[in-house]
Amino acid sequence: MFDLNTALFGYYPYIVMAVFLLGSWLRFDRDQFTWRAGSSQLLRKRLLRWGSNLFHIGILLLFFGHVFGLLTPPEVYHALGLSTPAKQLLAVVAGGIFGGLCLAGLVLLLYRRLGDPRIRATGSRMDLFVLLLIMAQLALGLFSLPISLRHPDGGNMLLLAEWAQRIVTFRSNAAELVADVHWVFKLHLFLGMTLFLIFPFSRLVHIWSVPIWYLGRPYQIVRRR
Repeated sequence: MFDLNTALFGYYPYIVMAVFLLGSWLRFDRDQFTWRAGSSQLLRKRLLRWGSNLFHIGILLLFFGHVFGLLTPPEVYHALGLSTPAKQLLAVVAGGIFGGLCLAGLVLLLYRRLGDPRIRATGSRMDLFVLLLIMAQLALGLFSLPISLRHPDGGNMLLLAEWAQRIVTFRSNAAELVADVHWVFKLHLFLGMTLFLIFPFSRLVHIWSVPIWYLGRPYQIVRRR
């Protein structure tokens, strides 16, 4: 008998991981000319600077906060003197701050993209879809914060973390853990996974190309005297 919860939170994560990794590799191998951020920085630079900085700072902090928050076993942060309720409160406060930064930047980026015909012409439907999907994901994340505060013991947080840890370690019965959590958390998980599903087909692939080596490169000599 078909079970939607098992399909979405038991099987869908592995479909997403396969598409994310294989799709990224195939795009890099076969279509490198499209492997770019597609910047429009020459147009309305001031608005882009504010929007892009706020958006990227917020979303990077949210991403790493989710990774460490979901994948860190309770024994680790308990050993550091952090209780489960305290960790949840920390996650709520940090999520509210970082989510607010990201949302403010995203609003500026959407206003800039939708309000200027020249910038709209440089983008694609996928670009707009990704921005709107991230907007919906952010709204759900911020909406989940007061719901989390209704359960100060951190019970929901433990269930979501255990679900994520079972998925990445290929353990069974992960979907059962989130069967009864609030629908906001379920939709937040689903949209988060969907972002990774569409990743190889969008400009998000430029994340793989973060030029960390630029930090240690020598100055470029343009002309000798």
